[in-house]
Amino acid sequence: MIVNFAERAHNHNWELDPVTRSLLDTDFYKLLMLQFVWKHFPKTHVSFSLFNRSSSVPLAELFSTQDLTAQMEHVRKLRFRKSELVWLAGNTFYGRRGIFEPAFLEWLERDFKLSDYRLSIKDGQFHLSFDGLWTDTTMWELYALSIIDELRTRANLKRLSEFHLDVLYARAKTRLWLKIERLRDVPGLSVADFGTRRRHSFLWHEYVVKAMASNLGPGFIGTSNAFLAHKHDLESIGTNAHEIPMALAALAPDDAALKASQYRVLELWQNTYEGALRIMLPDTFGTTQFLEGAPSWAADWTGQRIDSKNPYVAGDEYIAWLKAHGREPQDKLVIASDALDVDEILGLHAYFGGKFEGGTTAGDFRNAADFLDRGKWTPGRRIRFSAGWGTLLTNDFRDCDPSGGSGFDPVSLICKVSTVEGRPAVKLSDNYAKALGPPSEIERYRKVFGAVGVVNAPVIA
Repeated sequence: MIVNFAERAHNHNWELDPVTRSLLDTDFYKLLMLQFVWKHFPKTHVSFSLFNRSSSVPLAELFSTQDLTAQMEHVRKLRFRKSELVWLAGNTFYGRRGIFEPAFLEWLERDFKLSDYRLSIKDGQFHLSFDGLWTDTTMWELYALSIIDELRTRANLKRLSEFHLDVLYARAKTRLWLKIERLRDVPGLSVADFGTRRRHSFLWHEYVVKAMASNLGPGFIGTSNAFLAHKHDLESIGTNAHEIPMALAALAPDDAALKASQYRVLELWQNTYEGALRIMLPDTFGTTQFLEGAPSWAADWTGQRIDSKNPYVAGDEYIAWLKAHGREPQDKLVIASDALDVDEILGLHAYFGGKFEGGTTAGDFRNAADFLDRGKWTPGRRIRFSAGWGTLLTNDFRDCDPSGGSGFDPVSLICKVSTVEGRPAVKLSDNYAKALGPPSEIERYRKVFGAVGVVNAPVIA
């Protein structure tokens, strides 16, 4: 796929070009979670809040509320297309056909709608919130994040000449190729695109996914973006996120129910999907305490996704837990998904997928040949490993702007559930810096869940 990004950016009338082209332009796990919510919590009211953790970047000074509102209103008018619903109904996901129930798909076609929203500006930042039924608010997360990210990109593109735009994208393409080149032909590689929420733009995201699919072969296992998976006949990747355990915890009537809510999520999820899609996300309130208290049947799940914890530490912890429960780690899967780039992907792949000698670190792996060279690495899988590659796959324009500055560097936008039936929602995570919620509730949750294994670490976009 050849796209002249510089010419398009220089000559294009952005006002006529919507950021969101389809309601499928979201992470696949949002659709799976939407069906879960529709089935179990159709009358539950929640609110979501979007904010910018990169507070030094005043987004509201780059583009107007009118630009943002126009894009948001466009999304509210969209409906699922017949062809998209047929794809959801008839396609095979994770080896199974019929993951989406006919009644749910009928509801998507007939009754699905997005809630209203509240938008304001404070201290140079947009403050955006969504209130309503959980089924009407949850899908806003990805649409809102990708809209704001792309409007920021467009605002920065407008200040560059066509020649500077050409240099910008030439540098970004070169960087992308150098990353792909280091991953090509690495044995047993498993990488998926997780870059929707913080992408540079839709067109660049599509370009990157096509480049990965064309050059990595079986090492590229698919994309979390349902629209791109549908359009380009790729595997849809994703299961669930922190939203569900946060909501169920907020609904808990007492501290005992609060502690148990993280396991009730597992029960409801595996019942909903009849034993499929069983990837745990244990770090919502801390991975270590989650594993220490998890029921033995949780060890039968396929694997776990690592988000806010050092993936080397978290993977070893999961392996030890599996062995303690009499399970064979080689049959299980760990998915790393936080702030990954090539060095981290290669290092983790080597660490979990083979044996290496002599203090080898991630930075030692420069290409596929070096990966296998001089006896540093030999096959000997400890556990299956897969990488969910996000921001630094679909939005790595650092130092690519020929005019200087950091206007194209990714920012850390997040949109999380903030209240459930009027009660505050909390996320603790394995990183103190990523805790979300009112301070008094965070303190209460810490008393219930503890803080074993939680550390302070920089938050990367």
